[in-house]
Amino acid sequence: MASKKAYIDHLANVPLFSSCSRKELERIAKASDEITMTAGTVVVDQGQTGREAFVVLSGDVTVKRAGRKITTLGPGGVVGELSLLDHGPRTATAVCDTDCDLLVIDQRHFRAILEDVPVMAIKLLSVLSSRIRDLDRQYYG
Repeated sequence: MASKKAYIDHLANVPLFSSCSRKELERIAKASDEITMTAGTVVVDQGQTGREAFVVLSGDVTVKRAGRKITTLGPGGVVGELSLLDHGPRTATAVCDTDCDLLVIDQRHFRAILEDVPVMAIKLLSVLSSRIRDLDRQYYG
């Protein structure tokens, strides 16, 4: 089991949380749980409703969309982060390639943090708007 400091270091590498202060990352880490999944376990399944995100602490996770490999994530990688913000379907399937330790961030606990620290919501909106602008430039030029 990793320390809370290690959790914070992993969370700091998650693009969605890149603008969060150390204190804000501590709040997220305290509201999270560490789990272990064995190789071959499905972490998230495309099309299913998600209610949590998973940060890879150790191991490798392959992400596929419509059966096509998108990427492989290692420590610091995250799957399911959109589920922290809405109840929409998972946009990809993620499967553990190896035994993995994952930090689980539950939507209910995450939203409680946002209610207590509203400035975090503004930071997240800024990160998301940057991602939308980047996608817009890639698609439309």
